[in-house]
Amino acid sequence: MLLREMQAMLAGLYDAPAEHDVHDYLITDAAHAAALQGDAGVPATDEQLLVAEDDEGLGLSLYVDRAVLERLADRCPLRELSDRNLADFCTALEGVSHFHYVVWSAVRSRAVSLLELELQAEVDKYASALRLLLAQRGGRFPGELFERLFERASFAPTLSPEQRARYEEAHRYAARFCRRLEERFLRPRQARPEAMVAQLRAFYRLGRHAKLRHAELWR
Repeated sequence: MLLREMQAMLAGLYDAPAEHDVHDYLITDAAHAAALQGDAGVPATDEQLLVAEDDEGLGLSLYVDRAVLERLADRCPLRELSDRNLADFCTALEGVSHFHYVVWSAVRSRAVSLLELELQAEVDKYASALRLLLAQRGGRFPGELFERLFERASFAPTLSPEQRARYEEAHRYAARFCRRLEERFLRPRQARPEAMVAQLRAFYRLGRHAKLRHAELWR
């Protein structure tokens, strides 16, 4: 039920209720995920949101590789997030982020672009990891987190040029926004966590173009 707890964490952070339970849409078998996409191979990444839209509405499935979930079950990030499970945590959290944001937006009749989806997921990974680490370390700020998520990140070699460009752009904008969050709200002796949460919630509700402008121009 780890993904369900992750979804509850995002819903609480953003005051964005979960209209559908991510666990009900979960696929952990790579062959099943590939078949749903009409692909004979395996998914290019360990996490994918599968979307099908027709006149009757939106169909969703979230694929997260079984091995990722098994490793997280052995080293639960909700109890202790560390370098040993951070990569798997980010993989799972990214999938939950995609699912929750698409559902939240669809219920409100909002269209979502792929770039917007990736940008929000990058911010979600940072904000969720930050919240967990602050709680697990008694409020001590994890100064290494930004470097680990943004400066030492790499991209899967299986990505197409178009996918890689989109991921890199989302990563760049998210890094700029999250760095400003740190500088503005998390400085020692001047921390304002409530103000940071308010900023995150406002960002969550922006559309694609407004998100990009805000991430680039906000000071």
